[in-house]
Amino acid sequence: MLYKTLSAAVYGIDASIIEVEVDVSGIKMTEDHFHTVGLPDAAVRESRDRVRAALKNCGYDIPPTQITINLAPADIRKEGSGFDLPMALAIVGA
Repeated sequence: MLYKTLSAAVYGIDASIIEVEVDVSGIKMTEDHFHTVGLPDAAVRESRDRVRAALKNCGYDIPPTQITINLAPADIRKEGSGFDLPMALAIVGA
């Protein structure tokens, strides 16, 4: 299932709209697997652990399946932890 939320990336005085698209596979696995694509930096790649912990502490179960997160457009570098909330909302929505 695909779900899309919006976020923004700020570079100096310029801001760009970033679409956070989450696809949750329907195939059950033994544990959840996160894949983040769309030119993320190290902090965005590490967000999977923060998102997993935040959703668990809020009482939501992450399905044991493959979760692919696309940050579009792919030509803009995504930095920082500002994408954690849109990722979490999209996972819950999907």
